[in-house]
Amino acid sequence: MLLVKTLRSSTFKQALIAIGTFGIIVSALFSYVYLSTSSYVRSRSDRGIMTEYSSLESAYERSGRDGLIALIKQRIADKSFADNVYIVVDPSLAALGGNLTAWPSTVTADRGWIEFRAGEPLPHAANRPLVRAMLQTFPGGDRLLVGKDISDLDRFADQIKTAMISVAALLFVVAGVASILVTRRTVGRIESINATSRAIMQSGLDQRIPLRGTHDEWDRVAENLNLMLDRIETLMGEVRQVSDNVAHDLRTPLTRMRGRLEKAYHGQRIGEEDQALIGDTIADLDAVLRIFSSLTRIAQIETQARKGAFRTVNLVEIASEVVELYDAAAEQEGTRLTVVGDREVMVTGDRDLIFDAIANLVDNAIKHGRAGGQVVVANENIDGKPVISIADDGPGIPAHEHEQVFKRFYRLEHNRYTPGNGLGLSLVAAVAHLHGARIEMLDNSPGLKLKLWFPAPVT
Repeated sequence: MLLVKTLRSSTFKQALIAIGTFGIIVSALFSYVYLSTSSYVRSRSDRGIMTEYSSLESAYERSGRDGLIALIKQRIADKSFADNVYIVVDPSLAALGGNLTAWPSTVTADRGWIEFRAGEPLPHAANRPLVRAMLQTFPGGDRLLVGKDISDLDRFADQIKTAMISVAALLFVVAGVASILVTRRTVGRIESINATSRAIMQSGLDQRIPLRGTHDEWDRVAENLNLMLDRIETLMGEVRQVSDNVAHDLRTPLTRMRGRLEKAYHGQRIGEEDQALIGDTIADLDAVLRIFSSLTRIAQIETQARKGAFRTVNLVEIASEVVELYDAAAEQEGTRLTVVGDREVMVTGDRDLIFDAIANLVDNAIKHGRAGGQVVVANENIDGKPVISIADDGPGIPAHEHEQVFKRFYRLEHNRYTPGNGLGLSLVAAVAHLHGARIEMLDNSPGLKLKLWFPAPVT
């Protein structure tokens, strides 16, 4: 997986571009060196051939064919001319002299520069030499070919070419391996930051990006991000603390106010009208107190302090208790409330919080489902994961509002004037997040089915 991410990373692509550019420059440099060296060596050989050819041509002009042949024999006998190749032929290409026994069959031109592989080895060499030569046809029809064995030059050029190709290949391999190692190191650090980011999104702001102690740019980035997370966590904690303090401080005077109104409500000196007003005020205060209580409870759940109460519990037992609790309310609405599914669905979590979450979902299903309909609570083990679903046959929730309903105080338009405060599903979402559960909202055709996928219980 890391190798795939390495090959797909922008760092590796940039490294490839750098290697390609480097390879083009190196290839151009090596090509220049190779061509310059070959050209220099070949030009030196050509100058020697031209000098020797001029000498023989002068001998032919001075002494004719015999003088030329005599000079060629003299050259062949001289060991300092051992690499030279000579042949002089008559107009019928019959050999008159030289160290080649016959005119080369591959040579068809009558003048100029040629290269050919000799038909037989020279006296000083075992192999057939590669010859570069200059040839000329004299006015009488005789032809003269003067050349040099350039086999060593050819081998030298091949060695240079092989060395350059080997060095270039080695450079590409080393550069490629170095690029992969550097890219993997970069991708590894980025993956570490990504993993921490995902952990923060899933479980909270208490995670930090690990430092490697190298004090390089990645450590500095990690340090700055950790400082930013510290600051965000501090600010969120302060905001949460302020909210909790406001809720707590308001609950106390409101509770006292409710107590006084309760006392006045049951007093003997007030009329029925006053008693009704006081009763309505008490009901409104109860609603406000429930909102504060819900906000405080959600804040406590989000701090994840309740994880200490986690233990293995049976979802079926909890769901059965909730159904029993809401059975009377469902009967009042004419709703048939049932619990189905497996007999044992074990999860690891806080029993009271799970009870509250299921109770909120069942309460919503009864309130917002179809009057005279049915609500089904199903407990299942699916692919080793405990799942509980609450389904009704009411109007459901539009798909574009599935995510919105978990926000605090968010209410659907057609439910805005029904009892409720828009915090029930927020509490369900907080409980699910605390337990690592996934919420799935589906169309029950008709109605709504909400599933809670819990992780497999810890054994």
